[in-house]
Amino acid sequence: MLFNVPQHIDVEDKIAGPFTAKQLLWMFGMGAVLLISWGLLDRVTFFISAVPVALIFCALAFYRPHGQPLVKFILWGVTFAFKPKVYIWKRDYIKKNKSKKKAVFQENVMEEKKEEKREMLADSLKDLARTLDSEGKERNEKMMEIIRRNREKKQK
Repeated sequence: MLFNVPQHIDVEDKIAGPFTAKQLLWMFGMGAVLLISWGLLDRVTFFISAVPVALIFCALAFYRPHGQPLVKFILWGVTFAFKPKVYIWKRDYIKKNKSKKKAVFQENVMEEKKEEKREMLADSLKDLARTLDSEGKERNEKMMEIIRRNREKKQK
């Protein structure tokens, strides 16, 4: 069986020579704007304003960034600029049993003071992570004491 599958459906039909209907409409729009400005402005001002107007309309008619019409590209930019942006990351908190043994990583040779400070820091980080994961529902007295000390240091 032979099937006639349409091809090149994304290519617009050419209406007048190499121009599509949309391109012709943009060119007619440019002509209308230039005709109105010719009647309203003096010669020097008209020629100064005609160049940017012609460039804008030609870009709208022919320029296709990333394969999309420039009008669509501009609308996407405006939508992105004015659309509210909300970035939410919410981690589900699952309370873990404290009865499970935690893996303890020990280094071979360390001084007692450095090891003790590191353990305190690791415990503090674990407590902070647990508090943040529970969204403040589970608080730790050690964390509250650390926060109080940091506030006092900043106030001094």
